Amino acid sequence: MNINSWLQLGIFIAALLLITKPLGLYLEKVLDAKGKTWLDKILKPLERLTYKLFGIDPEKEQNWKWYGISVLVFSFIGVLFTYIILRLQQYLPLNPQAFPNLSPHLAFNTAVSFATNTNWQSYAGESTMSYLSQMVALTFHNFLSAATGIAIAAAVVRGIARHSAKTIGNFWTDITRVTYYLLVPICLVFAVVLISQGAIQNFKPYTTAKLVEQQTQTVTNQTIPQGPLASQEAIKMIGTNGGGYMNANSAHPFENPTPLTNFLEMLALIAIPSALTYYLGRMVKNQKHGWAVWIIMFVLFMSAVLATWHFEAAGNPIHQQLGISQSDGNMEGKEIRFGIFNSSLFAAATTDASNGAVNSMHDSFTPLGGLVPLANIQLGEIVFGGVGSGLYGMLVFVILAVFIAGLMIGRTPEYLGQKIEAYDVKVSGLFILVSAFTILGFTAWAVVSKWGLAGLNNSGPHGFSEILYAFSSANGNNGSAFAGLTANTPWYDTTLGLAMLFGRFLAIIPVLALAGSFARKKLTPAGPGTFPVSGPTFILLVIGTIILVGALTFLPALALGPIVEHYLMQAHILF
Repeated sequence: MNINSWLQLGIFIAALLLITKPLGLYLEKVLDAKGKTWLDKILKPLERLTYKLFGIDPEKEQNWKWYGISVLVFSFIGVLFTYIILRLQQYLPLNPQAFPNLSPHLAFNTAVSFATNTNWQSYAGESTMSYLSQMVALTFHNFLSAATGIAIAAAVVRGIARHSAKTIGNFWTDITRVTYYLLVPICLVFAVVLISQGAIQNFKPYTTAKLVEQQTQTVTNQTIPQGPLASQEAIKMIGTNGGGYMNANSAHPFENPTPLTNFLEMLALIAIPSALTYYLGRMVKNQKHGWAVWIIMFVLFMSAVLATWHFEAAGNPIHQQLGISQSDGNMEGKEIRFGIFNSSLFAAATTDASNGAVNSMHDSFTPLGGLVPLANIQLGEIVFGGVGSGLYGMLVFVILAVFIAGLMIGRTPEYLGQKIEAYDVKVSGLFILVSAFTILGFTAWAVVSKWGLAGLNNSGPHGFSEILYAFSSANGNNGSAFAGLTANTPWYDTTLGLAMLFGRFLAIIPVLALAGSFARKKLTPAGPGTFPVSGPTFILLVIGTIILVGALTFLPALALGPIVEHYLMQAHILF
């Protein structure tokens, strides 16, 4: 934990702060159906043409039920579209490697994974997916699943900002504008930057290089993947998707070639989630509240970064016992180019931001170093979180915290001038119960089943952590993995796919119901007993609520996995 690393952390924080306000202001214009941007002259005709082709009236808004139905219909059509392409891959063009079709269970898992913005991969991208599959079946979802998340966040914020209203926006307008005016322009620029740094972008067949072993003069062949990588890398980071073109993901030099790209990729992970907090403040006309939500996310984010960094820098005593120096910390599973700090920062950012991209192997972290990314996901991916999903997930906890504060002072709780009623608490509770039921339920099923244990490459508490991480990542729509788990089996592909569907859509419905409930409410003037939604008390209360809910729900499971493993490591017991 040296001065150079602290300086890098300071630059990262400064850059994040620098882009939060301007990007938030731009989001306000994009998410307003009548908003004007500097791209209007270029993209407005395309936007109008899209509405005309699909019969969309951009000025006709929807109530929360029809908004939710639109989300479900759109997403499930996308799942079917991707499933068909993956099942017919070998018959389609742009497949110079002649990769075969995916099995039914892997095609289902992958289609669901990308449609839910999870991007969990039970396969190695460079040896499984054709160029067409990468560009059309997968990158298609990288844009539209991200746009869906932002659209839902906008609908929730509109519901909170409106009074005595029946509608919360138009889903079709929202995803169109987010895709055209936000995601495509940013990703186009970012892809060019990545190409300039060495990321590949081509349609060449894979290259075969001959390697000669000097001592034995043995000649072997190495296959070097090619393909349209930079374009997918850009949206996977900006859209908090995370699906790697390469199996090594952002540890691969084709995906993450330089220190600059590593910095920009980490910044891209949380850029839009950070900016959405400023958008929240603008919409509810209380910028202090927007910054308070940002500070809550930032405090939890920094706690994760510092904790992971500390435990990885401390090293592994078992390695020391084996004669491996720990002066540089735990370097197992980490790229030497990035080291302890950049691996820890990336791990915290990617699991805080609902992004499965990794530049190191979480499976090789120390037990408590690996606990932090796992806990980040289990908190609900709300610490900046995925694009859109982080904000609406955090707002659920904000509402619960304000409700608790109201109970403490014996008043009907109010949030931004609207009374929090029993219905609001019930749907908020349902949102939280989805994660608990899915993660713990599927994990329990797997650890007592032959199919669940058959996929393990490790025994003991670390093996348990691998299963727990897999279902946490699936339900949290994160997509990263401990990677010691063989998941490409019918049972794992199916159960993980179901966990992704539950984590995305069973969470979206109560959130939209909450938005509709708040939109219908009448404005209540602030009084002397109104709980302020900014300031230290509010920030501490929300952080306490988040930690308390997470601790009560998942601490017993974490105790059986990484916490037990930590004490075994200290006793130099290796599983």
